[in-house]
Amino acid sequence: MTKLLTVSPARCIGCRTCEVACAFRHLEDGVPGRSRVQVRAVGRDVWVPLLCLQCEEAACVKACPVFALWRSSTTGAIDVQPERCVRCNACVPACPFGNMSVESADKAVIKCDVCGGDPACARFCPTRALEYIEV
Repeated sequence: MTKLLTVSPARCIGCRTCEVACAFRHLEDGVPGRSRVQVRAVGRDVWVPLLCLQCEEAACVKACPVFALWRSSTTGAIDVQPERCVRCNACVPACPFGNMSVESADKAVIKCDVCGGDPACARFCPTRALEYIEV
C-alpha cells in the first residue's frame, strides 16, 4: 500500500491548523518545532498550504554531497539523516519549490517527513485540504 500526502488548495480556508499540528508533532524538549508546512495567502481569501512534494527525481537529494537525504521505504517520503548531514545546506536552494528550510538553532535542514506515515497536518485539517490517501 502506497500513500501520498495531497494538497487541495481550493479547500484551504487559511486557518493554519496544519501549521500548529506540525509544530506540535515536532516537539523538542517540550517546545513546538518549526512547522514543515506553511500556509500562504495568494489572493483575497485564497490560501495554499505549501510543503514538500516528495518529488520522484528530487533535486534536494541530488544536491546533497554526503547522501544525507534518502527516500524512506516505509513512507515514500524524502527523509533527512541528521547524523550524516554536514549542514552545507546545498539542498535548500536546490528545491525548486522552496520547501526545504533550515532550523535556526543548529542549522539543521528540515522538511516534511509525513510524520513517519501519520501526518499531523492532514489529520487535523478541518476541510481536508491536506489528505494522506492511498494511491
